[in-house]
Amino acid sequence: MAKNKKKEIVHLVCEETGDYNYTLRRRTGGEKLRIKKFCPRLRKHTLHVEKKK
Repeated sequence: MAKNKKKEIVHLVCEETGDYNYTLRRRTGGEKLRIKKFCPRLRKHTLHVEKKK
């Protein structure tokens, strides 16, 4: 029987513009994500940081 692991909804925010561009569901706990993703406003890859709303 599978255990029910808790997940939370987090948003990835562009560090340069402050836009909420991506939404993820991930397990609770752990370190904050810091990923290079595409920013549609700047039309280039920038660093995105996890933020809870």
